[in-house]
Amino acid sequence: MTDPIADFLTRIRNASAVGHKTVEIPASKMKLEMTRVLHEKGYILSYKLVESKPFNIIKIALKYHPETKKAAIKKLIRVSKPGLRQYSSVEEMPRVLNGLGIAILSTSKGIITDKEAKALNVGGEVLCYVY
Repeated sequence: MTDPIADFLTRIRNASAVGHKTVEIPASKMKLEMTRVLHEKGYILSYKLVESKPFNIIKIALKYHPETKKAAIKKLIRVSKPGLRQYSSVEEMPRVLNGLGIAILSTSKGIITDKEAKALNVGGEVLCYVY
């Protein structure tokens, strides 16, 4: 696997598209932090780290609207790729859907959203857009 972040996003996108309640993803520190951000911002119900023998797994409970059964995550778009990294300063921070979505960034302060990065006055690598 050449791009574990793209794999992470694709697994969530595919599970959400077919209506699965949970999705299991091979764990890493960055994926766990991205999952934490998605949970804090209300895009997923819950998550837990399951320790198993060959590698640990992150088990994510996806969130759907109770009546319409539509997924809380409409789009997950990978921005920075291994072949072309996308960095953003505080002044040029992207606005996703005019502030309705979030951008997840990798900064010197950890994995945070675009709004938190503006508040902390730090820039970083734009990993993905979520809305």
